[in-house]
Amino acid sequence: MINFRYHVVSLTAVFLALAIGLVVGTAALNGPVADSLKERVNGLSKDNQQMRQAVNNMQKEIELEEQFAGEIAQVVLPGKLTGRRVLLLTLPSGREHTEGVLKMLQLAGAQVTGRVDLQDKFVNPDNNNNLMELAVTAARPSAPASGLPGNGHGVETSSALLASVLLDRAGGANPATDADRRAVLASYSNAGYLTTDEKVAGPAEAVVLVSGQPYVDKDSAKKDESVVKVAEQFDRTGAIVVAGNGSAGGNVVAVVRGDPVLSQTVSTVDDANTTQGQLVTTLALVQQLVEKKAGQYGVGDNASSLLPKLPQ
Repeated sequence: MINFRYHVVSLTAVFLALAIGLVVGTAALNGPVADSLKERVNGLSKDNQQMRQAVNNMQKEIELEEQFAGEIAQVVLPGKLTGRRVLLLTLPSGREHTEGVLKMLQLAGAQVTGRVDLQDKFVNPDNNNNLMELAVTAARPSAPASGLPGNGHGVETSSALLASVLLDRAGGANPATDADRRAVLASYSNAGYLTTDEKVAGPAEAVVLVSGQPYVDKDSAKKDESVVKVAEQFDRTGAIVVAGNGSAGGNVVAVVRGDPVLSQTVSTVDDANTTQGQLVTTLALVQQLVEKKAGQYGVGDNASSLLPKLPQ
């Protein structure tokens, strides 16, 4: 019969075996195995140090490239957009590099007529019907609802109305009055769909749409589609450059480049989150206004070149 003394003896034997195993294992590791492990650890440590140095070097190179782009912009841009009226239209995903784009436009001498920041609410599919109704109620005599798209897409219809008061009319039609422009912007601002400068100074002849990465939530496909609708409607009214970040995953840059029609009239820059890209954004706008030509620029998929080739 197994008794308590048997259990004690058994447990003692187990712990003794473990102790002997640890002693034998330690002795073995103190030999060739330990030397081999030590050599591997030293090698990994050296590789890690080299990789860290490589990363530091790359970071320094990027900083120098950014500095170079900023300095060359001082030489290349002044006077390129003097007298040109430009609207800055931003999406939440592009807010971080909006100021950089603005500074380049100002350096080129552009007259920035205003900055309009669209909110996430504007492209939220839940607000489609509200946007349709708002487009009708916000319309004014010099920006009538009769000329708006009637296909039931709230973002498209509202974008068309905003483009009609913020940009020169296509074909030289009578522009919206200042009073009607302010009224339309106030309607969308009061409803939380956008924010604006204190004053938008008249219509622009071109727009820079500052965007970023695509949406990633459950409604991402519909939201990305709505962003493209914004670009399409402003493209119908004036020259447009999309200053983006990346060219994959369904963002507006990727969609424009993959569309054989839009890519003929909408310019894109896929690295506008960098100083280089902000410089190229301004040059792409110069190309749009001077040559009436669109191009796809940057370092991402389907870019035609790093920057446009402008005439002397």
